[in-house]
Amino acid sequence: MGNDALALLKKDTVDVVADKIKQFQNKNELHFPANYSPENALKSAWLTLQSTVDKDKNPVLTTCTRDSIANALLDMVVQGLTPAKNQVYFIPYGKALTCQRSYFGTMAVTKRVTGAKEFFAEVVYKGDDFEFEINRGRKTVVKHKQTMESINGGEIVGAYCMIIMPDESERTEFMTMDEIRQAWKQSRMNPDAPNSTHNKFPAEMAKRTVINRACKILMNTSDDSSLVMRTFERQGDAADEAEVQQEIAENANQETIDIPYNADDDTPAEVDATQQEPEPEQESQQKQSTGSAPFL
Repeated sequence: MGNDALALLKKDTVDVVADKIKQFQNKNELHFPANYSPENALKSAWLTLQSTVDKDKNPVLTTCTRDSIANALLDMVVQGLTPAKNQVYFIPYGKALTCQRSYFGTMAVTKRVTGAKEFFAEVVYKGDDFEFEINRGRKTVVKHKQTMESINGGEIVGAYCMIIMPDESERTEFMTMDEIRQAWKQSRMNPDAPNSTHNKFPAEMAKRTVINRACKILMNTSDDSSLVMRTFERQGDAADEAEVQQEIAENANQETIDIPYNADDDTPAEVDATQQEPEPEQESQQKQSTGSAPFL
């Protein structure tokens, strides 16, 4: 794509989204955290998109529709996210570009909507001294003690995520390893492959899965009806719809279409290497505690 065509596309997408965001702000429909700059997020996203390709290695800026590019950018900014912090991915499905959150992004939006203060996730190994109780449907970790023997190559039997709320109360979600693996099976990135991130770093990937589950449950209990919440809820559906349309186009003469999806697994599909999520050992330097909306 030449410079003139790129500049025109930027005007029709990035500049239009920036104007739309200002309209939301002027109507008091959208408020950003003090440390979030929509302009910087859009600049980062535009740089990311210029090097993002689809599964056929074609630039998404030439293969995806302008409306879908604009909507993907709008979804990102409305949720207060940025690719600079590995909070979102831009995933093409045929001619439709979608914005999908990483687990970093899911935590950031959950904080923003619910006021959650901190997230703690741990895996439970066979041999751990672990107890939890359930009181009126609310789960609480009573005790979790580990030894070097249990964690040194031990079998993971489950994981949990504890979310600390503004009043210091806790929201805890548990998943057994069977439940976690079932979620992984829905991944489009072949988690059973010997060199997959799931197999190389099962503990960290188990934590991510239970964090996504805990955030989803907490968000679903919120009575927030803001633009942010609506975009959060809609994002998975938008990605599914785009993928369905792609599958229909590619399999028009075939009999059935089977497209599994599980929101607990945060491994994105068809992620170009330029925006690949850092593997767990790379996170320490980047980690911070921190759908497609109708465009017009």
